[in-house]
Amino acid sequence: MKIALIVNPHSGGKKGEKLLPFVEKELSSHSIDYHTYISLYHEHILKITSELKLKQYDAVIALGGDGTNFHVLNGLLSSFKPKKIPPIGIIPVGSGNSFAKDLNIHTFEDGIRSIVENNPKWIDVCSFTQAKKKFYFVNLIGLGFVTDVAKTAQKFKYFKDFSYIIGVFYRTINLKFHYMELEIDGKILSGENCFVEFCNSRFTGGNMLMAPDARIDDGFMDIIIAGKFSRTSLLTTLPKIFKGTHINHPLVRHFRARKAKIKTWPNKTLLPDGEIFGATPTTINVHHKMIRYL
Repeated sequence: MKIALIVNPHSGGKKGEKLLPFVEKELSSHSIDYHTYISLYHEHILKITSELKLKQYDAVIALGGDGTNFHVLNGLLSSFKPKKIPPIGIIPVGSGNSFAKDLNIHTFEDGIRSIVENNPKWIDVCSFTQAKKKFYFVNLIGLGFVTDVAKTAQKFKYFKDFSYIIGVFYRTINLKFHYMELEIDGKILSGENCFVEFCNSRFTGGNMLMAPDARIDDGFMDIIIAGKFSRTSLLTTLPKIFKGTHINHPLVRHFRARKAKIKTWPNKTLLPDGEIFGATPTTINVHHKMIRYL
């Protein structure tokens, strides 16, 4: 087996850089041939993966977090047809590693195990539009309060999971709402909201169970909409996300859809797979079993 090992050395507070020698040693011990590509700057992975000679590899492996996987996926789909792309694997060393959990990959050892076992699975991929261009995600895309929290948390990444808690309290103090018009499979919803999440998989921000019923191969996305919470109600409800019981709150609505269109006033920044990228309006589609993951 030969793999392209795509490394984000800065992932997880430079955890990617520290663990790379160990990962390479483990791969060699299992007689896995690898070619290591190291990212030198933000979005370099997009260029690396778009220019890979895919016929040489049996799998493309992302050594990093959700953002690394996002760039690997988009780099590949920018140049190659889905059925021509070999299975993608994840060795999770990021600050969140949310999507990997739905692949039953919780540690970097699990990531190596998934490569050794080489058991690919077809999963759904979601696309979202920016002007006339299309981008892809496999975890989720959010806007509103959740994106504002991520913006703040990014400044405190060295605190790892605690950075999200800092972001939550800061953004709660400065709580703002947006007006939304959302079309879900032809049905129109509108009103003021705190945040909206379009989920292909279950987790966000590491261990936050945003969409407990989401499945990565069912052909649907789970849409979580949080209404106009008071600051007190928001702070008492947010901890429930770790168990997924927040969806029982009367101000939280849950839908399942294959396609969604959203406009907001004002335009809101998007958060696809942990990357702060893009803005509303956007159209989101589910592409059933589009890509294989280990």
